[in-house]
Amino acid sequence: MESMVYLKPNVVIEPLVDRWYAWSHLISPATAAMNIEGRHLKIMNSFIQAPHIHAAAVKNPKLLGGPFMDIPPEKVKEVGELKEKTLRTKKDQLDFSAAIRELDAMLKAHPRGHSLEEAYGKVPDLLKGLVELVYDLNNNPGYRFFEPLLYQTGFYDTGSQSIALWVTENDDRPFVLSTPRLDSPEVLHLEVPFDHPVIDKLGSMKRNPAPFSAIRGMIDLDPGQEERFRSLFTAEVPPAYQRYEGPNIRMRYFGHACILIETREVSILVDPLISYYGYLHEVDRFSDVDLPDRIDYVLITHNHQDHILFETLLPLRHKIGKIIVPRTTSGALQDPNLKLMFRHIGFENVIELGDMEKVAFRDCDIMGIPFIGEHSDLNIQSKLCYHVRIGDFRILFVADSCNVENALYERIQTITGKVDVLFLGMECDGAPLTWLYGPLLTEELPRDKDGSRRLAGSNYERGMGLVEIFDPQEVYVYAMGMEPWLKFISSIQYTETSNPIIASGKLVAHCEAQGRIAERLYGEKELLYQKAAGKEKKAGMVSNS
Repeated sequence: MESMVYLKPNVVIEPLVDRWYAWSHLISPATAAMNIEGRHLKIMNSFIQAPHIHAAAVKNPKLLGGPFMDIPPEKVKEVGELKEKTLRTKKDQLDFSAAIRELDAMLKAHPRGHSLEEAYGKVPDLLKGLVELVYDLNNNPGYRFFEPLLYQTGFYDTGSQSIALWVTENDDRPFVLSTPRLDSPEVLHLEVPFDHPVIDKLGSMKRNPAPFSAIRGMIDLDPGQEERFRSLFTAEVPPAYQRYEGPNIRMRYFGHACILIETREVSILVDPLISYYGYLHEVDRFSDVDLPDRIDYVLITHNHQDHILFETLLPLRHKIGKIIVPRTTSGALQDPNLKLMFRHIGFENVIELGDMEKVAFRDCDIMGIPFIGEHSDLNIQSKLCYHVRIGDFRILFVADSCNVENALYERIQTITGKVDVLFLGMECDGAPLTWLYGPLLTEELPRDKDGSRRLAGSNYERGMGLVEIFDPQEVYVYAMGMEPWLKFISSIQYTETSNPIIASGKLVAHCEAQGRIAERLYGEKELLYQKAAGKEKKAGMVSNS
């Protein structure tokens, strides 16, 4: 009999598009095209021209997260080869990006306020049948994509998708959005699309053993890859998951914005971002071994790379029942449809939720709550906070929402009532608009305007506004990107003098002075609550922060 093996717990299943770290804007065809031209090629050209500048920049903590490749200068030839391959194989996407710029320029030159019907004849051929030309109510011309059609064209290229498999021995990883994954002996590349069943099998084998031949038979490997692939597996049995069987509500903080809510009947995972285990580390954490065998609902708050992390989501796909995403049908370049994206990478049960809409099940419901700010004033609809009710117990996750207007949440509170626990993000500095959305702009944005439009959450005053409105017994600051296993995607490194640390510390202290339980979360934390609001005492609390 062939022995049974598990995937090692510290194997990274790293999703890639054209050898760049996969995030949501590299899946949607329109944003992918703009990022290939406006991000990837720009970074590669810069590295080829001055590799030593990049080598110096990645060692400077102040430049962490900038457009610098974390690649030795002697790899400049390989980067040049990747650039040439990109120009050759992504011609359609580059032409698409150029067509968007041409369309934008044509609309700006169109006589303002006059009918757009004649402008259809001037739409670049590549975009004909894929866009509708529109005015807003102030006669500013624009366009929207028929996004489902984009996925049926060659602009959505599953052949560019792959996964890199490697073993991590620590939390230290370079920032991934500015560095392509070149060939190396330690990394095994599998040229498979993201909806390939081998990803589900690999993910399940972290807990469910199988004969090596079963997983080996699902993929094609070169003879030289066989030994590397086999080394990713072990006969060592992982720790058993301890299913929650209590009568109450258990919540576990996994780091950043990731919270697992469990009762005896249901499990809900918010913004999944799961760390690895199997190596020595300084910060305690929950990891894959602490997730249930079945996750009934996954909640996605918004379309940023630290809240939609495919590296976590794809290996969990086999155990996810339904995934809830914010609804958008705008067709706007900057606001790709999340349901379309998830369906095309293999998630079958995707539910779109709009503002103040509910999904109800058993004695629970999940309501979408408006999410404002944090998106640099762009018209983006794909963002939601979540109000979760279990029995009479109410939890509100506001993620990175920037409470710029108390009146909104005051109106919402008249519908939801008070909440028992509030989770709010307070990364109140935020990167400028162009850090994330720059490749989508067809005109350069002046630095002063760029700096005024931030990807920032609530500061002290705005955070306290939420606290006063919803009057929770407990307040937890989260989604700060502080954990060491977040640096590769968040690029955040705080000190005690950092504005978000000062602001969140002030909020925690103020809440405690009011008699509330308050904490800025870090590492891991477990909380137990009773379901009935009439019994407002905790059933017990365990903290391993």
